[in-house]
Amino acid sequence: MAVPKLKDVPYSYADYLTWPDEERWELIDGVPYGMSPAPKRKHQDVLGQLFRVVCDITDGKPCRTYIAPFDVRFPEKSDETDEKVYTVVQPDLSVFCSQDRLDERGAVGAPDLVVEVLSESTGYKDQNAKLRLYEKHGVREYWLVNTEVPWIMVYRLQDNGKYGKPDYYQPGEKVRSDVLSTEVETEKVFE
Repeated sequence: MAVPKLKDVPYSYADYLTWPDEERWELIDGVPYGMSPAPKRKHQDVLGQLFRVVCDITDGKPCRTYIAPFDVRFPEKSDETDEKVYTVVQPDLSVFCSQDRLDERGAVGAPDLVVEVLSESTGYKDQNAKLRLYEKHGVREYWLVNTEVPWIMVYRLQDNGKYGKPDYYQPGEKVRSDVLSTEVETEKVFE
């Protein structure tokens, strides 16, 4: 997978919109990251279970739940045009409790909750670049889900705007979510 249009970085959301639909990309600070081929079945099983569980919780509430591919754009300023937006990602799962961040092309601004299911090709990016990105833009909760071990790691945004030490949850435990105002049974996720 090659960047469709060669140029010096940074690439913008306007560039991203010109790339072929059959290829999935993310931009973080203007640097393109090719998305891996279709995720493994276990990844999709866990993501599907999570989506079902979270949708059941958010149903009838003001929060909306989305599954990838769903563009989440992070402009540095609220009035930036597509040519000035250098970060767009496709979280595996995102929850927005404020409808004003949603538009016809996805979302502009931080989801309240993001879940990334780790895979061999994206795990490092999810645990480093995306962790910093989500913290910087104020994502209230960031869940990392490991399907192999299995465990769920949850980062929560603190009053100082930084993520605190993450909590780990294993099968048989309940994941506490402040955004969802409930606990999620890990058994339902890893069925």
